[in-house]
Amino acid sequence: MSGIIVIGIIVLLVVWAISLNNKLVALKNNRENAFADIDVQLKQRHDLIPQLIGAVKGYMEHESSVLTKVTEMRSKAMNATDINSKIEAEKGLDAAMKEFNIQVEAYPDLKASSNFLQLQGEISDIENKLAAVRRYFNSATKELNTAIESIPSNIVANFKKMTVQPMYDLGVEQRQEMDKAPEIKF
Repeated sequence: MSGIIVIGIIVLLVVWAISLNNKLVALKNNRENAFADIDVQLKQRHDLIPQLIGAVKGYMEHESSVLTKVTEMRSKAMNATDINSKIEAEKGLDAAMKEFNIQVEAYPDLKASSNFLQLQGEISDIENKLAAVRRYFNSATKELNTAIESIPSNIVANFKKMTVQPMYDLGVEQRQEMDKAPEIKF
């Protein structure tokens, strides 16, 4: 009789461990799927950037360092291989694009160009879609991280060497910029 009880307990523990493992696998795959959605939007943005740079080159010849930086950051972002390195590379591209947009403000003729306005509208649309899929990615990452850190699933996660994964955040530079009070000029 005691042998049956021991076997029953072992079977329950195995079923429990398998269940926790399957939950962690599903959460990990959900996070990777969420990043695949981000990748689609990033690919579209990466494809539009050369067109945008081409549209402004004539206007911003003496601002070539800004254009070069955007091109370099785009290249880094496109060559990143895993989720975490892509997140870091995209932070650099986001910062370069912000600097680019600030420089564009100094060129009223450029801002009136229909080609530029169309490209800027497309990039703005992609940025809005990126914001939405980043929120979903962060939600999926939060669920995974909660499971990795919660008892009892942390036992299986530690056994599988799963670690807490980073969120898709603004990055240090953009966070510092957002923490500054806006400058108002009249």
